[in-house]
Amino acid sequence: MRILIVTDAWHPQVNGVVRTWVSLITELKARGHRVWTITPDRFRSLPLPTYPEIRLALTASPCLSRRMQRIAPDAVHIATEGPLGIAARAACLKLGWPFSTSYHTRFPEYLNARLPVPLAWTYAWLRRFHNAGRGCLVATPSMAAELEGNGFNRLVTWTRGVDRDLFSPQRRDPEGELKALPRPVFLNVGRVAVEKNLNAFLELDLPGSKVVVGDGPDLARLKAAFPDAVFLGMRTGESLAALYASADVFVFPSLTDTFGNVITEALASGLPVAAFPVPGPRDILTDRRAGILDRDLGRACLAALGLDGRDARHLSGRYTWRECADIFLGVIEQNRIGTATATGSRRTVSRMAQKG
Repeated sequence: MRILIVTDAWHPQVNGVVRTWVSLITELKARGHRVWTITPDRFRSLPLPTYPEIRLALTASPCLSRRMQRIAPDAVHIATEGPLGIAARAACLKLGWPFSTSYHTRFPEYLNARLPVPLAWTYAWLRRFHNAGRGCLVATPSMAAELEGNGFNRLVTWTRGVDRDLFSPQRRDPEGELKALPRPVFLNVGRVAVEKNLNAFLELDLPGSKVVVGDGPDLARLKAAFPDAVFLGMRTGESLAALYASADVFVFPSLTDTFGNVITEALASGLPVAAFPVPGPRDILTDRRAGILDRDLGRACLAALGLDGRDARHLSGRYTWRECADIFLGVIEQNRIGTATATGSRRTVSRMAQKG
């Protein structure tokens, strides 16, 4: 199948959305599908206000429509609600092409944490955006129920995967970066930004050490506010895997994530998790032997110290990129562009080529 994925989240961004699409596309190509992406790196762009690491593509739907017609896909998936997603949605509606979408971020809560924008306003806009599609992929049952309560329809629960070869207890390194730190080590990995609620972790009165791995717009402020915490910056690959496997508890204070890929990476590394009982963590941490959910995050952290990492590792086995791809393909198979429409698009491309 010829699959087109339009996403505003792409390299050089480092986050769960980008990791999801890179991993899924790898799985799709391994199955023989041809995958095209339209991403911000192909356009002029501007930095997102308050978040310069994220670039906003500058394009209009007619320009994007021509590009999409040249690709002539069998199916279109719009991954994000940014400038590219908005332009792709408009192009699909004008062309009469069906499309699917996905909901990766609790954007109303994310925006409200930065600006005084009422949640109801943002939800109304997002509802209009996603309900125009013929299927919206949502990370967890909790998130699907929440969106359904806000008027979203055609929701499909969609899992995530984790690389259990990379993230493994075997990566534990007693002589690594955490060697000299007082134990126990409470670890957080992710974007260092206000919506991640890191204050809730760093303000806790815990024994041992608090370690934050990642980069982002809130890093300088948090370093100044919490000089006793250890900020290691961004890590990837084996270096990141060693940190997971060498810590004692993974702490996930976010209240706005729809899933939390870092939770499954921690579990695969044999690292018990402490989190709030909110969508994402409560869907993943279904076995209390692998993680603790509590409205008192400090209590959850201390309780997680008594858990067995083998149970965490076992729970991570539920999450595979194979199943993630199965669900994705099931949705887009039902939303294939009609033969007549696709043929018309290819004829248009041929005429364009002849004129060129």
